[in-house]
Amino acid sequence: MIPRYTRPEMGKIFADQNRFDAWLAVEIAAAEALAETGEVPTPAAQALRAHAAFDVDRIHAIERETKHDVIAFTTAVAEKMAAAGVAEHSRWLHYGLTSNDVVDTAQALQLKQASKILLDGARTLAESLKRRAHEFKDTPQMGRTHGIHAEPITFGLKLALWFDEMRRNITRLDAAAEDLRVGKISGAVGTYAHIGPEAEERICARLDLKPAPITSQVISRDRHAAWVAALAVLTATLEKIALEIRHLQRTEVREAEEPFAVGQKGSSAMPHKRNPVVCEQICGLARVVRANSQAALENIALWHERDISHSSVERVILADSAILTDYLLAKTIWLIDGMRVYPQRMLRNLESTRGLIYSGQLLLDLAAAGMLREQAYKTVQAHAMRCWEEDGDFRATVHSDKEILSYLSVEKINEAFSTSRQLKNTDRIFRRVFA
Repeated sequence: MIPRYTRPEMGKIFADQNRFDAWLAVEIAAAEALAETGEVPTPAAQALRAHAAFDVDRIHAIERETKHDVIAFTTAVAEKMAAAGVAEHSRWLHYGLTSNDVVDTAQALQLKQASKILLDGARTLAESLKRRAHEFKDTPQMGRTHGIHAEPITFGLKLALWFDEMRRNITRLDAAAEDLRVGKISGAVGTYAHIGPEAEERICARLDLKPAPITSQVISRDRHAAWVAALAVLTATLEKIALEIRHLQRTEVREAEEPFAVGQKGSSAMPHKRNPVVCEQICGLARVVRANSQAALENIALWHERDISHSSVERVILADSAILTDYLLAKTIWLIDGMRVYPQRMLRNLESTRGLIYSGQLLLDLAAAGMLREQAYKTVQAHAMRCWEEDGDFRATVHSDKEILSYLSVEKINEAFSTSRQLKNTDRIFRRVFA
């Protein structure tokens, strides 16, 4: 399930070698902790530390016969210990443990590794957004609602909004990762029938995990669902960013675009094409992570103290979600760092309706000058609709309206059409966001 384009470090976390390494780390931590309490002979724990090993291909060969992955693993480790001449100590391997004591606790180690990479990527993206937000803090751009020109913003404000959202994504992911930093050595139904809670605490401490306060045979899957949901929300933000840049790259807008490399081709038939293909990939793959969050939620409900309906699902969704999120973060960092921005085109688009976008300010100024709001709205809208339909000059039309001039001087009318007036609070917003 590991796509070929994944950065190697994330792919390796979910590869069999690392998974079994994590299993072995739990087994050795358990033996050493139980040796401290006198339940396992100290020489046995020392022999496990020195000689416990495995071969991935051998584990798979045994599993084809046993149809049980943990038994295949323990058998393969016991064979290695026998080959090292310490077969008598292998009977203390997996002592007092059930399969999910190992599997769930080891999975927590894998997800801890994955979370670190994802948080590093999310923080890198946030820094890129912060840098470019300040670069374009005072670059006027047309603000749009419903895809229609509304009122002026700056491109920096758009980037600052994305930064603020990424900051919350980091907080959510960090919290979800911390909730997953738990192990369980509580036995087949969570009652500590064979190993006590004190030993569990010792084992988890050796692995830099916290013991789950209570479990069934497995750690409750609400923790995993929250983690996948955090990735789904994070990648939805990445889709939001990519979708916006796709819109801004449209020929009719062309205010910003994703990087286009020397020698890159956009179309086999049309040499002029520069398509937002990476943005489209981000939007598409974010859907997969969102779909995985549904599966993670459905993993929460299991029969009684445990069934394995969640297990096969997690073998797909946890690795795929982490790998895809890592990939999408890398692509979005590339997108933001290399994004081409066209301030002159932004200004041209802002001015393209010849003043229509200042109708709201004119309405307020007329009301403040004494015109009833209902009358002001009717007057301003009548001019606006006529200019919209006839492609007229709204500013010139307003300047020639005697009724408006009876309330506002020419200077006051000009103030209503001031872009800087609309954007006077940009610095204050930036201070609030980046304080």
